[in-house]
Amino acid sequence: MRAFGLIGWPLGHSFSKKYFSEKFSLEGISDAQYDLYPLASITDLPDLLRQNPGIKGLNVTIPYKESVIPFLTELDETARAVGAVNCIKIQTSGQRIGYNTDIIGFDLCLNGLPALMQRPNQPTKAYILGTGGAAKAVAYVLQKRGIPFQFVSRNPQETNQISYDALLNSDFTSGIIVNCTPLGTFPNTAEIPPIPPEIMKPGILVFDLVYNPSETLLLCQAKAQGCFVQNGLEMLHLQADAAWKIWQT
Repeated sequence: MRAFGLIGWPLGHSFSKKYFSEKFSLEGISDAQYDLYPLASITDLPDLLRQNPGIKGLNVTIPYKESVIPFLTELDETARAVGAVNCIKIQTSGQRIGYNTDIIGFDLCLNGLPALMQRPNQPTKAYILGTGGAAKAVAYVLQKRGIPFQFVSRNPQETNQISYDALLNSDFTSGIIVNCTPLGTFPNTAEIPPIPPEIMKPGILVFDLVYNPSETLLLCQAKAQGCFVQNGLEMLHLQADAAWKIWQT
């Protein structure tokens, strides 16, 4: 039996096991199983692999998309460029190769969004909430598309990072806000990134990578203010399908 799974902490919010279990059932894949492997520390990864030699592939979620890299043998070119990994292929030789399928998922999601496709020109600016691994994947896609962006952080540390309060001084009237933080994820559904309400103007796209619940408090407020909204469920499915293809090659 080939084993696949998800590492992160915590994992109670994740739909990945359900998605892959249903995929295996629908496609008649009887020699594979997908499990959740909650790791309190990324340093537990080598022990997990020693205890489960049948694992052929892993997805990686918060908070380990960056800290997992030292535990890998090799990085795919894209994962190396981004500096974040959300997919690991484990070869029979024991080699652990890191990939980033968040890039594929986010890029394909943008292609299919009517909020973008109905406009004559692409968005002029984007704000990325958070600075972790998912935020780096989103930034990579936006840069590839030629969309200027800034990271928004509670504690900005670098040149292209601003504080949430600084958004008040923004002339942002069209573009994208992407939430790459876990704020609002089940069971903490009352949490919300501290965006000034004034920044969410009608016609702006608010993309929340959180998918559980399907409509976070952020998306609820954005919708009420006339914004286009998108949760992270489609991106989850697209990146999962990309990971499956990697594991099969």
